[in-house]
Amino acid sequence: MPQITQIIAYLDQLLAVDAFRDYGPNGLQVPGRQEVQTIVTGVSANGLLLDGAVAAGADLVLVHHGLFWRGDPQQITPILHRRLQPLFAHDIALAAYHLPLDAHPEHGNNALLAAALGGLDPQPFAEIGIQVRFDGDGLTIDELIARLRTAVGDREPLVVPAGPERIRTLGIVTGAASDSMLDAVALGLDAFVTGEPAERAFSIATDAQLHFLAAGHHATETFGVRRLGELLEREFGIRHTFIDIPNPI
Repeated sequence: MPQITQIIAYLDQLLAVDAFRDYGPNGLQVPGRQEVQTIVTGVSANGLLLDGAVAAGADLVLVHHGLFWRGDPQQITPILHRRLQPLFAHDIALAAYHLPLDAHPEHGNNALLAAALGGLDPQPFAEIGIQVRFDGDGLTIDELIARLRTAVGDREPLVVPAGPERIRTLGIVTGAASDSMLDAVALGLDAFVTGEPAERAFSIATDAQLHFLAAGHHATETFGVRRLGELLEREFGIRHTFIDIPNPI
């Protein structure tokens, strides 16, 4: 069985964690047993996910949203205790990768969502996002909505249909990134996709004549962490289970 140090070193290198100044620590956040046979992946390290990891016999939990964030209280709060308790009780390790996983050009949330939408010629966009194009006459807004709905598991996106009749260029920043639509406006893109909307997004979209689509913070960020689990399963010969805790936000 591989050592947890091997797995974390592999992920740290793959995701180039040292290149990012993030809101919380990337990599191993909670130590556990040294050998890893079973890994559970999920979007956010909440109590429901960690209970599921215990039931699955996890040695390592790998998430996109970890336990520790800049500005959090310095003491262990009841919520943090709730999340740490199953890890400590069962000697389970936890690792998290946030911005490095959003930004990865092949295995990141943005790149994988762009591919699921059929976007071509992916290019870096808005620091951690992806810009793509659509061939020929492009897509109608209804066609883009249908593709996005399918990509995120039949979740209906929130849509401000304020852009051109045909969509040939699209910017994507998953999660809560409504303000990155200003980068889309500056580049003259036809549409912008994120996860969690901000109120001001409506006014920006209508004034700039840009399609705005928000398909859910959680729903747009299931891609990368599941891909990491699949990579680890192949690379190290360990068991992998992705646990999706339904989240409407």
